[in-house]
Amino acid sequence: MNSSYKTNSSPSAGNGIKLLVPIMLAFFAMGFVDLVGPATSYVKDDLSLSDTMANIFPSMVFFWFLIFSVPTGMLMNRIGRRKTVLLSLLITVLSLLLPILSYSFTSMLISFSLLGIGNTLMQVSLNPLLSNVVRGERLASAMTFGQFVKAIASFSAPLIARYGALQFENWRLLFPIFMVIAVIAIICLGLTSINEGEEKGRTSTFTECFSLLGNKLVLLSFFGIMCHVGIDVGTNVTAPKLLVEQAGLSVHDSMYGNSVYFFFRLAGCLLGTFVLAKFSSKKFFALSAILMLLGMGGLFFIKSALMIYVCLALIGFGNSNIFPIIVSQAMLQMPDKKNEISGLMIMGLFGGTIFPLIMGISSDAMNTQLGAVAVMLVGVLYLLFFTGKIAKK
Repeated sequence: MNSSYKTNSSPSAGNGIKLLVPIMLAFFAMGFVDLVGPATSYVKDDLSLSDTMANIFPSMVFFWFLIFSVPTGMLMNRIGRRKTVLLSLLITVLSLLLPILSYSFTSMLISFSLLGIGNTLMQVSLNPLLSNVVRGERLASAMTFGQFVKAIASFSAPLIARYGALQFENWRLLFPIFMVIAVIAIICLGLTSINEGEEKGRTSTFTECFSLLGNKLVLLSFFGIMCHVGIDVGTNVTAPKLLVEQAGLSVHDSMYGNSVYFFFRLAGCLLGTFVLAKFSSKKFFALSAILMLLGMGGLFFIKSALMIYVCLALIGFGNSNIFPIIVSQAMLQMPDKKNEISGLMIMGLFGGTIFPLIMGISSDAMNTQLGAVAVMLVGVLYLLFFTGKIAKK
C-alpha cells in the first residue's frame, strides 16, 4: 500500500513542496463552493425570494454529489487522479464565468449546478491525489491542512462579496477573482507530474462501489459526512439570515457571520493539522462535536450579534476537522479501495442538498430561522453518536 508513497516521497523538501503547491491551490479552489452561502443571501435580497426558493441554490450545488461522486471514483481508475482534478478545475472556471456574463435566477441556477459538478469531481479526486504525495500515517493531518487552505477561500468569499457590494455596488466581484485563481491552479497542476504508481486500477462497477456500504463503518461514515456538510452548508446559508432576523443587522453587515464561521473553521483546520499528527483522532472528534452542540444550542437562546458570533465560532471550530477524520477512517478501513471509498464519502456531501431544503421548509413553517437551527442540531447529535465508532489511535 505504501509503495506509491515511498515513490513520491521526495528526497528533498524542495521537490516535496513543488508537488504540494499545485495540490493546495486546488484545495483553495475547492473552497469556492462555499461562496454559495453569501451568494444565496444576496440573490434572495436581489430577487425577493422566500427561504424555500433561496435555499434551492445551495441544494443545486450539492445535488450533483449524489449523481457524480461514484462515477468520478470510477473515472479516476480510468484516466487517473491528476487529470480528474484538472477536469474539475475546468468546469469550475466555467461556473464562475457564467455570472459574469449573465445574472438571473436561471443563470445562477446553472452556475451553481456547474460549480457543484466541478466540486464533486474535485472533492472525490483531490484527497486520493494527495495520498500519492503524503505518507499514509500522515494522511489525516495532510488532509486537514488541505481543509485549512480550502477554508481560506471560504473565509474570503463573504468579505469579497461585501467589499464588492459596498465599493462597486456589485457583490459578484468575487466571481472573476476566483476564476483567475482557478485558471492559475489549472496551469500549475497541468505542469506538475505526480506519479500515481500502483494506485490506478481497473474500473469498478457501480455494484462493486455501492457494495462497500455493506461495511458498517463505511456506512456510518457516509451518514457522518452527510451531517457534516449539512451543518456546514446550513450554517453558511443561515448565519446571515439569523443575524438579520435575531440581531437586526443589514444584509451587508450580516456577511460577517459567514466570515466568523469560516475564520474559526480555518483556525480549527490549522490546529488540527498538528494535533491529528500526534494525538487521538477519537478524542479530538469528540471535543469537536461537543463544541458544535454548545454553539448550536446557544443559537436558540440569544439575540445579540456578539453572542451569535460566539456561537458561530464554536460551530466553525468544531466542524473544522470532522471531514478529514471521517474520510481517513473510511479510507484506512479499505486501503485497496481508496478511489471507490472516496467516491462514496463525497457522495455523502449530498447532505448539502437535503439539509438546506428541510431547513428552508422548517424556517418558513415556523416563521423563524430557528427552524433551520433545529434541523442542524439533529446532525450534531448524530456526530456525537459517531464518536463511539472511531478507532482509537
